[in-house]
Amino acid sequence: MTSPADPALTGPRIPEAVHRRRWAILGVLMLSLLIVVLDNSILNVAIKTISTPAPTGLGATQSELEWAINAYTLVFAGLLFSAGLLGDRLGRKRVLLGGLAVFGIGSALAASSGSPEQLIAFRAVMGLGAAFVMPATLAVLMNVFEREEQPKAIGIWAGGVGLAIAIGPITGGVLLDHFWWGSVFLINVPIVVLALALMLWLVPDSRDPDPGRVDPVGVVLSVVGLVLLVYGIIKGGQLADFTDPKVLSTIGAGLAVLVAFVVFEKRSDHPSIDVTYFKNKVFSAAIGAIALVFFALMGVTFFSVFYTQSVRGYSPLQTGLLMLPLAAAQMIFAPRARLVVDRFGNKATTTAGLLVIAATLAAFAAFEADTPIWLLEVVFFLMGAGMAHIMTPVSVVIMQALPREKAGSASALSNTFRQLGGALGIAVLGSVLSTAYRNGIEDKLGLLPAGARHAAGESIEATLGVAEKLGPRGDALIAPAHDAFLHAMHVTALWGAGVAVLGAVVCAVFLPGRPPAGEKDEQGRELVTAAE
Repeated sequence: MTSPADPALTGPRIPEAVHRRRWAILGVLMLSLLIVVLDNSILNVAIKTISTPAPTGLGATQSELEWAINAYTLVFAGLLFSAGLLGDRLGRKRVLLGGLAVFGIGSALAASSGSPEQLIAFRAVMGLGAAFVMPATLAVLMNVFEREEQPKAIGIWAGGVGLAIAIGPITGGVLLDHFWWGSVFLINVPIVVLALALMLWLVPDSRDPDPGRVDPVGVVLSVVGLVLLVYGIIKGGQLADFTDPKVLSTIGAGLAVLVAFVVFEKRSDHPSIDVTYFKNKVFSAAIGAIALVFFALMGVTFFSVFYTQSVRGYSPLQTGLLMLPLAAAQMIFAPRARLVVDRFGNKATTTAGLLVIAATLAAFAAFEADTPIWLLEVVFFLMGAGMAHIMTPVSVVIMQALPREKAGSASALSNTFRQLGGALGIAVLGSVLSTAYRNGIEDKLGLLPAGARHAAGESIEATLGVAEKLGPRGDALIAPAHDAFLHAMHVTALWGAGVAVLGAVVCAVFLPGRPPAGEKDEQGRELVTAAE
């Protein structure tokens, strides 16, 4: 077994000064991570404001809102592999600095958007920058901590996600109460400047001594396939008809391109994704668990904002405060989840976490317009606790399943499937929400001109916007809109719960259980592979 002093593993970590600074370095990496996660959590609170007509917002439709979120996640997911490889080749510090700079520029441009189309385009630029930040943070972490400290460091790193979830909605709410909607993006710029300064000072560079070649064909195929697939799903929800020829052809084309991507990667001598990694059932199950939990959670976050603001009447700031229990639970439990894994094993911990997620999603199916708000707070807290007991153990399994010098690739795989799961969650569950809502409200829109009925039925915000324009005559639409949305939310929540249960089954079957006493070694690598 390779010793910790092996230069191939330590590389730039050899200087004692770097080892002494490792916790400060982790703090800088978490600040970089904070910016990337903060942006999405801020946007979740702002989507209702952005959907209102100018000058308050941009008048974005529900499908445009889904694209504003997914333009970021699809570019992010599609480029993560190449970004990880470039970090391995050029040096992770350089890639981090460049990614942060692009993210900051994209944020400033998004803040000045004059239309939903511009916002979607600039969100894609932000996704480009974020793709180079996320894998590099975890790869640097793996190269400044010894293996025995990595689970603790990853737990703290995962807790940073909880911190961002806490800060994001509250920050977004405060900004929207005092400034225009673009301030939720402009706030990223000073944080980027601070992170760049600290990174130049503290973070050492590291790279893979044997980096792979960049795979441009694979990148193009993956991005094109994902965009076509997600576009087809969102279009189906917008039309409330998944049998429409345009919807079916687009989804089919997306799936065909993704199949071509997998075939190309298997035959390539320098693939973006080394598909041999997935022969390890433990690794595949951990990746699947990440994708499924974000599929469920991102979809629920999307509809919960409309529930709290459009149905319950809370402001963006109040909505942010309502999400505090979810973030607090993540911050409390993520760093401690490794202790639960030590006692009960990966299988029991992760399976239980996914079952808790499934139960909390199912609870949304019982929520009505007058449900006591403290019940929502309990559900959010349990959701955060469940998520913490999934992310930390599966992140450790993924990062320790591959050699340390391949940390960029392992991190890219983890984050790609996290983003892909989230993008598909917003697309699929958003389309379920849109379809169910349209079916519930269509027969109540008879008083509208024929041309306005389709647009008014796309989302609750569209219906309420039309009702406001009609004045007293539109009051008759408000109660039906609330009822139709609640029914659509119930249907969507049960779909999300079903996905979480599927993830729990995968983890229960494939993840390693608690290793017998005496089988642990100081590295822990054998335990991951022996459990297959």
